[in-house]
Amino acid sequence: MKSPYSLFTNLLIVLLIAFLTNVQNLKAQETNWPQFRGPNSSGNADENCKPPVEFGTDNNLLWKVELPVGHSSPCIWGDNIFLTGFIKENKELQTICINRNTGKVKWRQSINPEKIEKYHVTSNAANATAATDGERVVFYFGSSGLHCYNFDGEIQWKFPLAVPKSRHGMGTSPVITGDLVILNCFGYNNEPCLLAVNKYDGKVIWEHSLPVLEGKKRDSYSTPVIYKNQAIIYRNEDIAAYDLVNGEIVWKYVLGDMSDAICTPVIGKDVLYTTVFSTLGNPLMREQFPAFKEMTFEYDVNGDNLLSKEEIAEFEFIIYPEKGDLESNKHPLSNFFFMWDLDKDNFIDSLDYVSTTQFFDSFHERQGVKAIKLGGQGDISLDNFLWGYSDHIPHVTSPLFYNNNLYMVKSGGILSCFQAESGELLFQERLGASGSYFSSPVAVDGKIYFASRNGIITVVKAGNKLNILAKNDLDEKISATPAIIGNTLYVRTAGNLYAFKE
Repeated sequence: MKSPYSLFTNLLIVLLIAFLTNVQNLKAQETNWPQFRGPNSSGNADENCKPPVEFGTDNNLLWKVELPVGHSSPCIWGDNIFLTGFIKENKELQTICINRNTGKVKWRQSINPEKIEKYHVTSNAANATAATDGERVVFYFGSSGLHCYNFDGEIQWKFPLAVPKSRHGMGTSPVITGDLVILNCFGYNNEPCLLAVNKYDGKVIWEHSLPVLEGKKRDSYSTPVIYKNQAIIYRNEDIAAYDLVNGEIVWKYVLGDMSDAICTPVIGKDVLYTTVFSTLGNPLMREQFPAFKEMTFEYDVNGDNLLSKEEIAEFEFIIYPEKGDLESNKHPLSNFFFMWDLDKDNFIDSLDYVSTTQFFDSFHERQGVKAIKLGGQGDISLDNFLWGYSDHIPHVTSPLFYNNNLYMVKSGGILSCFQAESGELLFQERLGASGSYFSSPVAVDGKIYFASRNGIITVVKAGNKLNILAKNDLDEKISATPAIIGNTLYVRTAGNLYAFKE
């Protein structure tokens, strides 16, 4: 029989190991931001971190380093920051590692694909944020596929992928969970699938493909999120969960064809929150189209109560009025004549016009922020819907679950805050930083950071009412999402990576 002294010693050792393990885990959280938007794309930093509220090019600047163009956000592990870049003139993609303490480039590797993917006028070919597990880092480019390096910049494996036939280029990022690298390939209209490869050698473990249907788009620019043993992906037609072991579909929440599956959902207390947006459902766009009687009064030159393509040649509308600062934002209606001429007689009559505007209205009714209870099998569309809200829905940015509230910001700087459990709208106000928003919010220490594309980062105190603490103008466009490690805020702009610390 062991003596009480031996039992006490063993208990003390167990408690000491548990304490050291807990300290080590906390330290890892403080020093790691392993993928797009941090742990599980949540946007939540460790609460021990205290980055500055006020900062700028001459205020609380620790360092800055010049970068090639790219929209990838910082991926951080220990002293390493991983980013990507694109040099258009050379058709060159870059994987970059930067020392987190000094801002010096540790290594830079080049990739020269045969063909560069098609991308949106506001974007480029280096969109995806890297993912790391602390030993390896995985980069993804739509133009060349997956590339895995060790922390010394030595290539470990490659997984080539066909250049996607996507409308705007790929916007998703890879994630590492367990021994798997998960990649959303549903933006590939040529090969729509969810892909899982072995993180050690890049071999395919499973892939779940959907059939290519003539005339049907299966778009998704979203990054997968992990819940228990499932990978969850938001696509233009549904949200679906796949078993991480075998890739079989577990459940789906049907959305219908909403066309713009861009945001990455977030998870809070066994509930998934996502914003479902369609360009066609944007009420600010819809408001630009008057009643048919007014249209004919203005544009029906020959008085036949019909609108020809030539007659409406001068009618222009703005797809995203709230963004304002985007290139090619104004469009002639004649370019979309095929959508309005439903009977294909080369004229828009009153039935065509009313039917098309009602079609737009139907998208607005189906879009919105949605709270979906996690769990179940098969079609959970009816049983697991908790609440929704349809107005002022973001087009690009992802929602933020923080301190039991849900936050979302849309272009124009309109911030909405909901009580996450009930869906009660707590407030909906303007931040006073207009223009478009591509960067998603991040939170820590009771504060939330919102970066506009115009380069203004607004810091808001988390809570049930709007309380703006600071506005920081970096005078550069921002599309990437900031990262927070320790007491430092890392912000990628159009031309630089900044580190801000008091």
